[in-house]
Amino acid sequence: MTGNGPRPEAGTGEVADAVRGNWVDRLAPPVTRPYLRLSRADRPIGTWLLLLPCWWGLLLAMLSDGQARWLDLWIFAGCGIGAFLMRGAGCTWNDITDRHIDGSVARTASRPIPSGQVSVAGALAWLAAQALAAFCILLTFPAAAILLGVVALGPVAIYPFAKRFTWWPQIFLGIAFNWGALLAWTAHTGRLEWPAVVLYLAGIAWTLFYDTIYAQQDVEDDALIGVKSTARLFGVHTPAWLRRFLVASVALMSIAVILALRGGDPIAVLVALLGPWAFGLHLMWQLTRFEPESAQGLLRLFRSNRDSGLLPLPFFAVALLL
Repeated sequence: MTGNGPRPEAGTGEVADAVRGNWVDRLAPPVTRPYLRLSRADRPIGTWLLLLPCWWGLLLAMLSDGQARWLDLWIFAGCGIGAFLMRGAGCTWNDITDRHIDGSVARTASRPIPSGQVSVAGALAWLAAQALAAFCILLTFPAAAILLGVVALGPVAIYPFAKRFTWWPQIFLGIAFNWGALLAWTAHTGRLEWPAVVLYLAGIAWTLFYDTIYAQQDVEDDALIGVKSTARLFGVHTPAWLRRFLVASVALMSIAVILALRGGDPIAVLVALLGPWAFGLHLMWQLTRFEPESAQGLLRLFRSNRDSGLLPLPFFAVALLL
């Protein structure tokens, strides 16, 4: 194996790219730790990246019709619980399908299945438990949102195989990870509309941005074992492509805001537009610190996308109050 990523301490069961001293390693009962690591509970950034498009979609839907209902509080919380569960189920599925690949990559060899902490049968049982719990949450949403939630299982199931047949697996990740923008909008309004679709496309462009940064950590190992990624595809042109994804994401989110608030108060529209612009400034900051040879720096940039994804929310919330 090659690679210059972080290494866990031998014999602890810790995963290489987890935050040192995370709550799973410190506080979780030992018997649960391998399964929580399988769900990436020791690496919460993925839950944030799955959840934030949900909250974008919910707040933008509330802005669109100018209504905030008690049900929205449950949609807000239910998306949080569901994102945790579905991210865990998706990661479990990903690790089951990638168990042979993960053992050949320095950053992923310490994961629970390739390191022998969890059997495939145990992982499948854990996957079923998480998916069932998430489905119970989904059943509390309106019928159209339930249907969207069921359809979302398709992209989730396909994504782990994408890097075997396309140089653009990040598109499949974006399709799966931003589905919440469609679902949360529909949970509030009862129907799927164009602002949600455009917001969804903005999220896909964002995923291409942050997951290309993430994939940059593994380019050497991926080249050796034949795994495809946008980071490998773009090579030295990666910064230029990151700029394109940045522009696309900010532009599409801005269009989604304009469509959602069409005919609304101009001040509210301007305040809401400050959200995607602040989001874009954070992505620009990431670009200035992009160093493809620094695995630790790449991981920090990837994790910082929680902050960039949070930035539109206060502007949407303030616009809702105007």
